[in-house]
Amino acid sequence: MRRNRLIAAVVVAVLAIVVVVVVVVTVASGQPGEPAASTAPPSQAAETPDPRPSPGEPAPPAPVPTPTPTFDMAARSIDDPASIWVVLDKQRPLNPVDYAPDDLVVVPVAHTWEPELRQEASDAVVAMFQAASAEAGLSLASNSAYRSYPTQVDLYDSDVANLGQEEADALTARPGFSEHQSGLAIDIGAESGNCSLDECFEGTPEGQWLAANAWRFGFLLRYPADKVDITGFAFEPWHYRYIGVDLSTEMHNRGVTTLEEFFGLPAAPGY
Repeated sequence: MRRNRLIAAVVVAVLAIVVVVVVVVTVASGQPGEPAASTAPPSQAAETPDPRPSPGEPAPPAPVPTPTPTFDMAARSIDDPASIWVVLDKQRPLNPVDYAPDDLVVVPVAHTWEPELRQEASDAVVAMFQAASAEAGLSLASNSAYRSYPTQVDLYDSDVANLGQEEADALTARPGFSEHQSGLAIDIGAESGNCSLDECFEGTPEGQWLAANAWRFGFLLRYPADKVDITGFAFEPWHYRYIGVDLSTEMHNRGVTTLEEFFGLPAAPGY
């Protein structure tokens, strides 16, 4: 009997020791089922991974920039009389000189004489005149548009007779050299007639609106005041040439004001 009691006492003592050991281990390592706290220094635990590739790893490809579209200078001919980019000046006549467009239409706008232009130019004039009215309350009118070769012969000969050869060549193109003969040029004024075909048109509300906005509709003020030595013609704030919105926008954005300069052509001060 005494031997059994002794064994029981030993077992109880051993169990007590085991319980103590378990408690000590649990306190030292945290609660059961929870990960032990990191022993790394705070600066190491929060460090951002190095984005650089490890030695031997290929570098990621650099982003490829999107190329800016370049203007195609050769998109249209500057020699073909049927091209809306055709360049006419005192060194560049129409070929043939008696060229006549085959798509002339009557332009349905206010006018002095009934105007005709090529269809594309006519549509652009109508849109521009409507915008001038809607945006600025202005009433524009056509003073002159397409002129045939025979008409240009009569006009030029009359100017030579009245003004002399030199003055006529500064104001009026010779037959075969006129932008009006291309069906792409129009002389624009106020419907009221104020300053029509006169340099004072530049200072009118109509002249100022056209100078600021004509490029939006594909038109170019063809004979600027500061480019007489390049174009060969006196300043005409009323003379606008249709060249299409793509070219007029490019010239506007670049700040180039003559076709000769834009296309790298020689100046044409004389025949």
